[in-house]
Amino acid sequence: MTEIMHPPEPFKIKMTEPIWLLPRKQRYEKLKEAHYNLFFLRSRDVFIDLLTDSGTGAMSQDQWAAMLLGDEAYAGARSWEEFYSVANDLTGCEHIFPVHQGRAAERIIFSVVDTDGKIFISNGHFDTTRANIESRGGIAIDLPDENAKSPFKGNLDIARAEELIKQKRDRIGGLILTLTNNTFGGVPVSLENIRQTYELAKKHDLPLYMDIARIAENVYFIWKYELNEEGDDLWEIGKEICRYADVLMMSAKKDGLVNMGGMLCVRDDTLAEQIKIDLILGEGFPTYGGLAGRDLSALAVGLKEAFQLPYLEYRIGQVRYLWHRLKEIEIPVLKPHGGHAVYVDAAKFYPDIPPEKYPGQVLACMLYLEGGIRTVEIGSVMFGKEENGKFIPAPKELVRLAIPRRIYTQSHMDHVIRVFEQVKNKESFCKGFRITKAMPYLRHFTAHFEPVN
Repeated sequence: MTEIMHPPEPFKIKMTEPIWLLPRKQRYEKLKEAHYNLFFLRSRDVFIDLLTDSGTGAMSQDQWAAMLLGDEAYAGARSWEEFYSVANDLTGCEHIFPVHQGRAAERIIFSVVDTDGKIFISNGHFDTTRANIESRGGIAIDLPDENAKSPFKGNLDIARAEELIKQKRDRIGGLILTLTNNTFGGVPVSLENIRQTYELAKKHDLPLYMDIARIAENVYFIWKYELNEEGDDLWEIGKEICRYADVLMMSAKKDGLVNMGGMLCVRDDTLAEQIKIDLILGEGFPTYGGLAGRDLSALAVGLKEAFQLPYLEYRIGQVRYLWHRLKEIEIPVLKPHGGHAVYVDAAKFYPDIPPEKYPGQVLACMLYLEGGIRTVEIGSVMFGKEENGKFIPAPKELVRLAIPRRIYTQSHMDHVIRVFEQVKNKESFCKGFRITKAMPYLRHFTAHFEPVN
């Protein structure tokens, strides 16, 4: 067995929250009550929660201290000034709008720009980005570079993107880079690819949108594998990345290290005025945007903490540890590992379950049933479609194990590994699912399932 080191946590634990592993019989009842959709489980009934890394992390003592000093003035609060100073330094944007989370930024920007009938090309649209584009009549197309060198499998395929632009230039709404590429394994985008995407956008006079929810994790991969650990100011790498974008969207619940918050940053003055109108109608005054002053203060601190090298070495190291251990027991993990999660290929785990019966959902339910672990399907539940009565599966049938920031220890990861061993050696309780109830967009959040047999 290869010796895989789990880096020591660069923090001490000051407060704990109890968690319980319910008896297996109770877990099965909870699963049925939730219509086999793990989003409907109560957190108290979950032992290890790997559903998402969004807003589920632990804040530092400096963030909590900043919250106590939060200025709750409606307009022009000191907390806004603290947040703006940090966000402006990172992004280089004059126009910075706080929002309550990332999808609010997506909703606003794709409401004010021309979306109807437009094609948006991405290395991998985030699920809420895709939904906000498609719900407004737009078309979201993913063009990941399948030939990119590891670990930068999140790259945009520049050649295919340019070919599509030349074919349908009048219909192209813009380019979107998602850092890291969550849809295809949480894998990073190289600095070279970011620069090439910028040049492509400028060549064809197209806007470049950038989702920077996990920019610090992406920066770490660039620093380690592309820049060969040259220097140690990761913040400066982040600043360069942001300078290439015309519009920046961020769910700060990831690499902002807060439980709620986000931002929308733009360079164009006219676009900023349009955003301001929508923001005031739906989120709040432009200097708070749906957040409390204490949230802005915590975010100002968290953005800087996320780029600290000891934190990122621990963060990525924890993902690497889980990935290697699962690989050693022959779990079909997606290669290479990303920055925030481990992805398991459910189609290979359950080769006898076809995509239309959702093998990823079966695996996610089995992990909860056998070990109280909550994960999420990223496959045909999330991205599958029905067109003209024909089922169109997702490109991959995956289950994502998203690790919350600064929450779980090595022994928690070891529990996950043991449960995978159990599930691997057991027959699943069903041979697939059918969806009995679903919304037209983002159906994975609220769908109801029933076992096929």
